[in-house]
Amino acid sequence: MPTRRGVGYKIYASQMKLGWIRAAKQMTSELKSHSNSSDPSLSFSPSIMFQLPDLHISDNTQLVLGAAACLGVVGVITGAYIQLEVNRSESGLPLPPSPPTWRLWGHFLPSRTSFLTIGEWIGQYGPLITIRVGTEKIVIIGRHKAAVDIMEKEGEALADRPRMIAVGEMLSGGLLLGLIPVGDRFRRMRRVLHTHLQPKAAETYQPMQMSQAKKTVLDILDDPYDFHNHVITCAATTVMKIAYGKDTPTTAADPAVKTVRQSLDKVHIDLRPGGYLVDTIPWLKYLPFYGLELRLAFMGIRRHYTSQLNIVKQQLQSNTDVVPSFAKFILENGPSYGITELEAAFLAGGIFGAGFTTTSSAICTVLLAAACFPEEQAKVQDELDAVIGRHQAPTFADQESLPCLQAFIYEALRWRPGPIANGFAHRTTKDVIWENYCIPAGTTVFGNHW
Repeated sequence: MPTRRGVGYKIYASQMKLGWIRAAKQMTSELKSHSNSSDPSLSFSPSIMFQLPDLHISDNTQLVLGAAACLGVVGVITGAYIQLEVNRSESGLPLPPSPPTWRLWGHFLPSRTSFLTIGEWIGQYGPLITIRVGTEKIVIIGRHKAAVDIMEKEGEALADRPRMIAVGEMLSGGLLLGLIPVGDRFRRMRRVLHTHLQPKAAETYQPMQMSQAKKTVLDILDDPYDFHNHVITCAATTVMKIAYGKDTPTTAADPAVKTVRQSLDKVHIDLRPGGYLVDTIPWLKYLPFYGLELRLAFMGIRRHYTSQLNIVKQQLQSNTDVVPSFAKFILENGPSYGITELEAAFLAGGIFGAGFTTTSSAICTVLLAAACFPEEQAKVQDELDAVIGRHQAPTFADQESLPCLQAFIYEALRWRPGPIANGFAHRTTKDVIWENYCIPAGTTVFGNHW
């Protein structure tokens, strides 16, 4: 026996069929009458209208349509309310202006070019803007003066990081220092990291950097078309020496370089505001099928960082002469800093990953700027010829005597920022007032580099 829904559908279909048959007969008869008439004013017009029969909608269908309409109205009202709330702060001062959006989930940012979209908004709405991801408000700083006033002068209020579940926890296991909120682990890891990254410690790396720089210049002169790989080799070899004490060159084709580059590429993409739904709905993290690509990527990078640290560990256990490095230092002194081996592996790996990507990117950007602006390059060359001459290479000691060169480098890096053009997320620990705007405590703040 057919169901009620089946009977209704058959009645509906039969009514449709009869309606079309009647309409076709009516049109045919009118066409015949017009064709038999000698009056040209009665010629056929395509505007002949016919009426379809009334269609009866079942009670269930009406209920569904009514519910959908109600949900639509609720969505519009909710979106309007959130849009109003995003421009309001508890201090009475408004938040920075927000680009309009009627998407219920907030502003949309493309995965690979989010910094370009943000740059357009900054140009249109001002040096500070507010965007919304779900119910979270995110303030983005896009101009130098605002960045100095807020992120430097009010730096203490922005020293914390927001909880980044997708990138900070699922992708990196809460072990990448740049993504960890302020807490016990952050303090322990930062304390041991500073032993090798303070200005005094960095000065000891200068001879090695000079040696690699000279070699890279010769490599580029010998094979200019492969300059990118030469630069990566220079940066990777230098940072690998600092992190793990490796003496042999580390080329762009090295598995360690490829693994870290792939991992950091994913971090750079996923760091964009609103990249993952789990950052707004935290319980999604506990669903076994959610974010599998993040979990697999974490397993891969953990395996890689651990294996690199184990190489140095085996060298220490074999009583061979081990070249000084950060990995050697942390294996020998980590327990006194309260550092576990897994934390040590990610600290050493973080030095390598962050060091070689930013260094190679900066060098390539300066080379690109020199090629694109030859007249400015000529000015820098004139300064080098006047101060250094053409029979020796400039050193770190000559830096203050080369203001034109420094300005060229700074402008090149402003022109094309580093690999993380959106910047890292910060979290305000108190209300920050800038001009006539208020950034409330607990707000996520990005300094957009583009």
